[in-house]
Amino acid sequence: MTTDIADVRRNYSGDHLDIRNSPDSPVTLFEDWLAQALEQENDDANAMTLATVDSLGMPHARIVLLKGVDEHGLVFYTSYQSHKGAELANVPHAALVFWWPVLQRQVRIEGRVVQVEDGESDRYFQSRPRASQLSAWISQQGVEIPDREWLEERRHRFEQLYTDQSIDRPPHWGGYRVVPEVFEFWQGQSDRLHDRLRYRRHDNDWIKVRLAP
Repeated sequence: MTTDIADVRRNYSGDHLDIRNSPDSPVTLFEDWLAQALEQENDDANAMTLATVDSLGMPHARIVLLKGVDEHGLVFYTSYQSHKGAELANVPHAALVFWWPVLQRQVRIEGRVVQVEDGESDRYFQSRPRASQLSAWISQQGVEIPDREWLEERRHRFEQLYTDQSIDRPPHWGGYRVVPEVFEFWQGQSDRLHDRLRYRRHDNDWIKVRLAP
């Protein structure tokens, strides 16, 4: 490595985030920021870090894709038999992080996690490309495999199985909804004096405060 990473830094100069002009609901602000990210961050705007903990309290994080958001929460899809599925079954809470470098913005979200209803998972599964539908059957997510040929053999087997017919959603695959308790919005500013705004759920309302950077 020829670059000293201690010297790598960026000077931010984003729009200001003012608590006086912020909406009462963090979902409104999040949807506004997401819409802007979808216009400026290309295909990665809905990528988010999902952090969970296992039965020993060890944290685990990975990137997943946001596939739905409304006042009830944020939805993503995966295998229920994956490592994150097992962790959420044991500790049904998670943290999410969105990072939009073009907009110089970060959003952190924390909350409890529930599985979405089967009908919602079915509808989303049927909207996926056929190859992605097959992949949900092919991949035993997180399981050790001997080589790439193992995957290709399973792909051939399921392609033959579903020749000329629709593909049903696997019972082990579906959606999770993160029901938020906390939103934190970060807007980069010059000299590291960033704008930070936190919303915390209180009964049916949201309490918002400004945080020091």
